Amino acid sequence: MSAASAKRVPVSLITGFLGAGKTTLMRHILQNVRGHRVAIVVQADGAIGSETDFLQKCGMEGCCGEEIIELPNGCLCCTVREDFLPILEALLDLEHPPEHVVIETSGLALPRSLLKAFGSPTVRNRVTVDGVITVLDAFAVASGRFGDRPAKESRATVAAKAFHHDDPVVAIFEDQLSAADLIVLNKTDLLDAAGIDTVEKAIRQVAPPAARILRASEGKVDPAILLGVGADAKADPGAYSAFSEGDGHVFAHDDFERFVIKVPEQSSVEGFLTLLQAVARKYDVLRTKGYAAVQGQSKRLAVQGVGTRFRHEFDRSLAAGADRMGRIVMIGQKGLKEAVLRAALVDAG
Repeated sequence: MSAASAKRVPVSLITGFLGAGKTTLMRHILQNVRGHRVAIVVQADGAIGSETDFLQKCGMEGCCGEEIIELPNGCLCCTVREDFLPILEALLDLEHPPEHVVIETSGLALPRSLLKAFGSPTVRNRVTVDGVITVLDAFAVASGRFGDRPAKESRATVAAKAFHHDDPVVAIFEDQLSAADLIVLNKTDLLDAAGIDTVEKAIRQVAPPAARILRASEGKVDPAILLGVGADAKADPGAYSAFSEGDGHVFAHDDFERFVIKVPEQSSVEGFLTLLQAVARKYDVLRTKGYAAVQGQSKRLAVQGVGTRFRHEFDRSLAAGADRMGRIVMIGQKGLKEAVLRAALVDAG
């Protein structure tokens, strides 16, 4: 690496489809980085601040708002909606800038287009792209369609199909995978050894030959590995296509629908989860996240779903007399109707 590039701040881009576990990985970095001033920039997916809520559970007060926040361990944290260049410039202009910047992209982002931003005249001589880290949901890949695997198809057939559909979901998935310098194969605890091996073989059909694959559960990967990819080909941001405003498609939003549904207080956790699973299955919902109040509970119920797989927990106390209406974000492919989802969630609830 040249002397000039050695003075630049390394930037890591963490990408991956909706629900792959990117935010969990980011939280793990914040909790475990030692002796390194790292800035975390989260490109929010949803419309109700779910990423911010989740990062707050890193145990570091103040993480993570739309302003640059300095955390007790010296790290920095902020949230952006789409364009990360202004916040990156602001971080670089700090009196004590970060030693490393980690940007978590939206689940619908196309990383190859995002990388063009590093050719901007305002940052190209100030940063070096350490690498693209792609997070994959191992179970979702084995399922073939980021949902439930058809029972009559073999694991190998389904895994191979995951990479050969003329489908906007798979197109994004392939773009994110083909840009990877490091692949974090997450949620491997949901598969047996044979299933993991099959998924890795399928990944190798699309991933760059030099990309390293790391197996993980709950996003637990040593930050020293994540922050030291050192992709030499990407040392100079000028290696990317010349920067121009609006050049290329950074997000694949046109192929997807995203709605925020207000839901009333629920009578039971089990009933609400069953309802969410049924709606996700019937209407091919790719990603669900949000929260709801439950009768008899003083804390709100936070839910996250990928296809029909859901996780939940009671995460935050509700103040006495507070609004008991919940908010659920649902993301699906073009053609999904908000009125249909609202009727299914509210009228059936």
